[in-house]
Amino acid sequence: MTVVTEAQNLDLTSILRSGDSIVIGQACGEPTTLLEGLVAQGRDIGGLSAFVATSFSGTLTPESAASVSLSSMGAIGTLRSMSKANALDVIPCHVSQVAPMITAGHLRCDVAFVQVSPSDANGDHSFGLISDYVRAAVDKARVVVAEVNDQVPYTLGELLPASKIDHAVHVSRPPVQVSPATISETDRAIAAYSAAYIDDGSVIQMGVGAVPDAMLQLLVDRTDLGVHSGMVGDGLVDLVEAGAVTNARKRIDRGVTITGALIGTTRLYDFAHRNPEMRMCATAYTHDAGVMSDLDDLVTINSAVEVDLTGQVNAEQSGAAYLGGTGGQVDFVRAGARSAGGRAIMALPSTAKGGTVSRITAQLSGPVTTARSEVDVVVTEFGAAELRGQNIAERTRRLIAIAHPDFQEDLARAAHPIQQRRF
Repeated sequence: MTVVTEAQNLDLTSILRSGDSIVIGQACGEPTTLLEGLVAQGRDIGGLSAFVATSFSGTLTPESAASVSLSSMGAIGTLRSMSKANALDVIPCHVSQVAPMITAGHLRCDVAFVQVSPSDANGDHSFGLISDYVRAAVDKARVVVAEVNDQVPYTLGELLPASKIDHAVHVSRPPVQVSPATISETDRAIAAYSAAYIDDGSVIQMGVGAVPDAMLQLLVDRTDLGVHSGMVGDGLVDLVEAGAVTNARKRIDRGVTITGALIGTTRLYDFAHRNPEMRMCATAYTHDAGVMSDLDDLVTINSAVEVDLTGQVNAEQSGAAYLGGTGGQVDFVRAGARSAGGRAIMALPSTAKGGTVSRITAQLSGPVTTARSEVDVVVTEFGAAELRGQNIAERTRRLIAIAHPDFQEDLARAAHPIQQRRF
């Protein structure tokens, strides 16, 4: 039987046990009231640990470590401040691996914290803004605590029956929002080179941020675009309203946008509410190689911290600073590169730190997120380097050509031995 509690009466000391491990819904699906309670009461319970893939609410800070030991697959959003303060444990994994690791017990889940919409006439709740690994957490947990928020949209896809909820905490508050990024001229240039690969009928995958937002603005003149993406932002609404996204040519899920996360504002959330042309899916579907093999003309766009002269991609770490995460990059890069008529684009500015550091590098300063054998197209504001099928020496030449001119001479010197030995 579900125990129903109002937010002001939340007492986690009666729900959690000392030593519990909690899996938390991520991104704009963060159950903010539950997180606030965890930060306030966790120290009294003792020995708590938690996993969350990304966080944008600002609730989790370095000071939170006194209440709960936090782990993640990266330092995305406000988790970067925790990483900088050495208060975040990073588990190297793809987001598509999180649910299987929960199910197998490699990622311990005693308690699931999720945010859901109000129930429908059948007593089923929608997971609202996030679907990726939350169902796996619910199925594994000893205790399921659901923040039932009447301002969360009812989205179609994965549902949570009331019978699966042990504790329902009723709240009414705006869910986490991520506003569209400020777009620079560099972002627009990168977007223009990337958008050239997207034709009428293409199926697109991209993240959120300045470059994806700029690119979506350039696609309003396309027709019958499809969407199959781990996440979508407000820009999707613009494309649907412009008639550019119809999903009409997809071989599977025809007429329906497929995603696992809504990361945006109330404009996106209102659009998604009970919208039969959108479906929220777990990563077992959004990131699955078998599913995406049925998508022709799939164009995937992902970002990077840096790319070396042979095409290796680092999307996680710059020296001692952890900046990003593996996310779904490798899954989508592989899918785009292997799709009939598809492409996989790695988009990044040519420089960092005010133009003082080249992001096309002789050597990576962090881990290899995506192997050079997987990389297809690298785009900066200076052009597109098509690497698929190219030998290593030719890759160095093409990547130098899209590096910032201030660094091309140094990169050419670093590339000379590679070109001489041909590998």
